Amino acid sequence: MKEEDHDFVTEEKSFICSQNENTSARNLAQNSGTLNSHLREASGEKAFKCQQCERSFQLNKYLKNHMRIHAEDKPFTCRHCGKSLSNKGSLKTHMRIHTGEKPYSCPQCRMNFTYKPTLNAHLKSHTGENPYICKLCGKSFSQKGNLKYHMRVHTGEKPFTCDQCGRSFSYKVTLNRHTRIHSRENCCTCHQCGKSFTDKKDLRNHVTTHIGEKPFMCHHCGKSFTRKENLKTHMMIHTGERPFMCHQCGMSFTRKENLKTHMMIHTGERPFMCHCCGKSFRLKGNLQTHMRLHTGERPYACLKREKSFTNQKDLKCHLQTHSGKKQQCLEYGKMFRKRSSFKNRLRIHSGGRRFNCDQCNKKCILPSHLQIHLKSHADVRPYSCSFCKKSFKWFAYFKLHQKASLCVKSRLHLHQS
Repeated sequence: MKEEDHDFVTEEKSFICSQNENTSARNLAQNSGTLNSHLREASGEKAFKCQQCERSFQLNKYLKNHMRIHAEDKPFTCRHCGKSLSNKGSLKTHMRIHTGEKPYSCPQCRMNFTYKPTLNAHLKSHTGENPYICKLCGKSFSQKGNLKYHMRVHTGEKPFTCDQCGRSFSYKVTLNRHTRIHSRENCCTCHQCGKSFTDKKDLRNHVTTHIGEKPFMCHHCGKSFTRKENLKTHMMIHTGERPFMCHQCGMSFTRKENLKTHMMIHTGERPFMCHCCGKSFRLKGNLQTHMRLHTGERPYACLKREKSFTNQKDLKCHLQTHSGKKQQCLEYGKMFRKRSSFKNRLRIHSGGRRFNCDQCNKKCILPSHLQIHLKSHADVRPYSCSFCKKSFKWFAYFKLHQKASLCVKSRLHLHQS
């Protein structure tokens, strides 16, 4: 009997998912392979790993699709910005940036999102689910990736480096924003004053300065703000909340930016250098204020006397001399006009030495004392005499060298001229 004369009866097998308890909604698979794939999706298991970047995926097809990112061939180009992508799906998703399309809607608050993972992360904000907790500061996150990024606050890791100036950044989005400085790409311009910005958010914040509108008011003290974020930060003054803590000395701050600036005390980092005298600063604003010493600019003037200052802080301290108000040290009875001087005096009496040197464990009362001490370890001599090329660790010694005419070559130069 020929094989084709037989009617083969095959028994249809359905593989049922045991994880879905609702019988009416059970997932039926035609083969065990499909069932295994479904089970991996249900359990969250990611068995397929990329050998180039170590990302993991639940299904092999997702891994194959991901591998196109590493391929040099990127045939799909965006007609708006020229960005090249490895597949048609990625181009379609990318186009939402230009079209503004947000197809994923939250069923609870009706917020719309461009990407599904962003919606999934948002949904956890309604349930309050934050399973990923930072062991150093206790802050919790809804996604593992967000915890990973957050850890860079504590570790100081900056994996993204600008290939034009060498500056490093903790996040890729910050690097992308920075690179626009080099390319002069200012996509957002203020129509009122013509000032340009690399980021739309920065432009929105700037526009509020022209409007003068301050819709966010503090119900404790009545102070108003242009942005909700500023009000939220301000409220911490009343609540006493300081969520950003330094893991080296225990000081805490209301703002992340203040913690980052403070960390430079411990690391000794001073990225902004004066090209006139070589003095370095932690903040760009401090360098700009310092430059006024060289230019002679004094934009802050006292209305009561014909006296002007290079920065607002000095003017504020000067105005206290007119008010006559002083703060008294209870230990010795000494009076202080400046609040900062008064606070420093209190630290001296309390004996609190919170600023530790990570090289010799010496403890200092004030951050300025630690900065001075750190120079004793460093072999850097940033202050250089333009006549004899002698260099100094300390600015005070450099000034003394010039004022006291200790430099023989400078005296000869003056004599010849």
